[in-house]
Amino acid sequence: MRNKRVLLVLAALIMHSGVICGQQQTTLTATVAVMSGKKTKSRDAGNVVIWLARDGGAITPNPVAQPSSHPRLTQKDKSFQPHILVVPVGSLVQFPNRDPFFHNVFSLFEGKRFDLGLYEAGSTRDVLFDKPGISYIFCNIHAEMSAVVIALNTPYYGISDRRGQIVIPDVAPGRYTLRVWYEGALPDALNALTREVTVATGTTSIGTVRVPASNLPQEHKNLYGRDYTPPAPANPTYEHP
Repeated sequence: MRNKRVLLVLAALIMHSGVICGQQQTTLTATVAVMSGKKTKSRDAGNVVIWLARDGGAITPNPVAQPSSHPRLTQKDKSFQPHILVVPVGSLVQFPNRDPFFHNVFSLFEGKRFDLGLYEAGSTRDVLFDKPGISYIFCNIHAEMSAVVIALNTPYYGISDRRGQIVIPDVAPGRYTLRVWYEGALPDALNALTREVTVATGTTSIGTVRVPASNLPQEHKNLYGRDYTPPAPANPTYEHP
């Protein structure tokens, strides 16, 4: 009987501790303003990524829990959907081809380097993003296709919507380094946005982040470092008419 009472007390303490920990976690919000000039805001402030890290904010190889789900970067209508994908380190990302023709997905620059080769409609290839980094994804057949996969070693991140609103759920109290990434900004400009953030019980917002956009054209070569050439129109499975 005594042992049963002890077990009940321990169970109650564990449940109480869990409630306290749950109360300590908070949902943070932020507002992003993409600046096309010193005073001009872009109407579309979407796809800005903000994350909080305890290691100085850099993307460094710290271990994280193995993800339980397999995110997807779908190829549809000659585009990647979604265009920006943020995943925990260790994620196995699926690349299904939902177009009625071939694709050849590759990334040879930063982050994860891979070449999935030519694969047909209805098939899927997988890539394990086993280290932190930013991977720029392209198709070797269609120059207009591009995407970005960001593998992070922190669970505290969010992606802005078109209005520039970001939500980062379940953040534990502590001191973090805030980092920002935006496809249309130069690296030096993004590094300048890095700052320390203290999250305490009751903290709900990390304020407004103004991201300076660059007007430089974003061009890339194909898998072999050459300019893209139009595919042969005689093969309907190779290129959509």
